[in-house]
Amino acid sequence: MNRPEIREQMRHQLSDKTLFEQAKAYAYDYMDSIFDKRVYPAPEAIKGLEIFNEPLPHTASNPSDILELLHQYGSPATVAQTAGRYFGFVNGSSIPVSVAAKWLSDVWDQNAALYVISPIASKLEEVCEKWLVKLLGLPSETAAGFVGGSSTATLCGLAAGRNELLRKAGWEVSEKGLFGAPNLRVVLGEQAHASVFKALALLGIGKDQLEKVPVDAQGRMLADKLPKLDSRTLVIIQAGNVNTGAFDPIEEICEKANQAGAWVHVDGAFGLWAAASKNRQYLVPGLHKADSWSADAHKTLNAPYDCGIILCKRRDALVSALQSTGSYILYSENRDGMLYTPEMSRRARAVELWALLKYLGQQGLEELVDGLCERAKVFSEKLSANGFNLLNEVAYNQVLVSCSTPEITKATLENIQNSGECWCGGALWDGKPAIRISVCSWATSYEDIDRSVSAFIKARSIAQQQKEDSNEANTKNE
Repeated sequence: MNRPEIREQMRHQLSDKTLFEQAKAYAYDYMDSIFDKRVYPAPEAIKGLEIFNEPLPHTASNPSDILELLHQYGSPATVAQTAGRYFGFVNGSSIPVSVAAKWLSDVWDQNAALYVISPIASKLEEVCEKWLVKLLGLPSETAAGFVGGSSTATLCGLAAGRNELLRKAGWEVSEKGLFGAPNLRVVLGEQAHASVFKALALLGIGKDQLEKVPVDAQGRMLADKLPKLDSRTLVIIQAGNVNTGAFDPIEEICEKANQAGAWVHVDGAFGLWAAASKNRQYLVPGLHKADSWSADAHKTLNAPYDCGIILCKRRDALVSALQSTGSYILYSENRDGMLYTPEMSRRARAVELWALLKYLGQQGLEELVDGLCERAKVFSEKLSANGFNLLNEVAYNQVLVSCSTPEITKATLENIQNSGECWCGGALWDGKPAIRISVCSWATSYEDIDRSVSAFIKARSIAQQQKEDSNEANTKNE
């Protein structure tokens, strides 16, 4: 088959629509079954993925067969994180209108780099920026960039902060690079997220430059243990500990940093959205006093993957750290998205974010955040009432529990993950294994919580019985 024939086939596929009707039917079938399917794929579904292990075809394949293969073997091997009983990794669900908007934008296939490449992407980014800044109570001049996730957003915020601190020290990174630059300090909590350390490493900031602040029993930085700050210090605050959901004392730390001329970045992947609720704003007092903030809309806000956001009070600092130049790059008087992100070519993430924000409005966003927190509280209370050890103060959407012994905790978690009834992750807390529950889906109902609590109890019972059987076998062998 020569290339012109393939081109004509593809033109026919666009006009005929049969292929897209097939994809739509499969998508609807998946939607119809999502609330009843196993949360984690069954072993036979995972084994079925071996069908994809094949040499690259020499000639073109039938497009209908390709979709059928994906649905027959791919759909059963997905994790049902868009349903109500997935509690792993603070992975949010997807609000229907945002999924529909993403479908449409996927057909648009817009590159959000420049206004001249996509006016619609530029306009929706501009609108989302204004809405988010107001929603979170940030300074009106704050700029927003739309990236893959909060890991990249953190990288952007710290790059802007690093360069700005060096500029104030008389060193222009864009001209001189980093070799020979004045030393910077980085102050952060002992339980800062792994993505923060990754971002710092990528920025050329090593472990020897880090000053770790002790934390309390919930993982919050102790503000009275902060070292003396100065104008060459990056301070990183956590809005939402990944295990406990606890928030660092933002206002107290920001006031000390502001007085010293330090740069403050808030890592708020899922916790930053507390500012969107009047009932949760007490968790983030003084949020506006920071310099940059990172968040994920695909977590608490339940936007589809991927949708990270960098927010920076100093628009010029963010642009200076990320801007590209070239005679072919046509900047305009309108918003040019690549000024605020590391990527040049980039999908138009703001389309589904705009749809979500417009659909929910301020009241709906508040209900979403409060609902997740309330259901997490109920989950924790039911587990505690059934003999699980509650390890955290449940103020947000994270729940951390354990069983009677580390061994039983590990076995219980493994049984939960294998059950297919619900899924959650594990963590080490105070050096011991714990079960980590992230209530992060609009679809989670109180019935889902009851079913999940029952799954926890059953998993623990199996673990205890396995332990007793093992002890008996060991006794007989002695």
